[in-house]
Amino acid sequence: MARRIVGAAFLSLDNVMQAPGGPDEDPRDGFPYGGWMASMDEEAIGIQIENLFSQPFDLLLGRRTYEIFAAHWPYMPDEIPITRQFRDCTKYVLTGSDMTLDWEGSERLVDVDSLSALKAGDGPDIIIQGSTTLYPQLLARDLIDRLILIRLPVVIGQGRTMFGDGTPGRQFKPVETRVSPNGTVISTLEPAGEVGRSSFPVPALNERERERRSKIAGGTW
Repeated sequence: MARRIVGAAFLSLDNVMQAPGGPDEDPRDGFPYGGWMASMDEEAIGIQIENLFSQPFDLLLGRRTYEIFAAHWPYMPDEIPITRQFRDCTKYVLTGSDMTLDWEGSERLVDVDSLSALKAGDGPDIIIQGSTTLYPQLLARDLIDRLILIRLPVVIGQGRTMFGDGTPGRQFKPVETRVSPNGTVISTLEPAGEVGRSSFPVPALNERERERRSKIAGGTW
């Protein structure tokens, strides 16, 4: 049975993923809001994380997220359950670089084809953490089986987003949605094919609409 790839992410209302856990996590481009998620006392997040990692899993990480994790989790106390879980799972790193993978249990995937072959085999779910650059590539190949989006009630206004330019259009269906008392929305979604397109009822084409479309065609709208 093919393995599932599950993308699990912390998001702001405007889809920012960058540096939710601390100011030094990812300060690229002068990002000033590092730690925006960690600052919120939200019990629902802890419960969701426990549920996410309650079954056997492996991790899928991009290069930068791997470096963040490898400099953090091996140095955390074993009394923390997730420390042991991350230590014992396989850490797959999708990167074309020749970086050293010295965190025990790490394996390099050189391209998306390698990931596709891995997914076709047997094993536990493969959970994506962080790694904004992975989503456009994996959605383009229809390799993501589930998204778990933890959306916090905060607007960041800048930073790296989950679905940046170049992400292919895809439709998703809800599996489960929960809202915490603090306004955090936890959505579990699965792919539902291409983006549907239709139109609301419109009046017969009139002169004003013709003029508007003419501006669009001429690049002056």
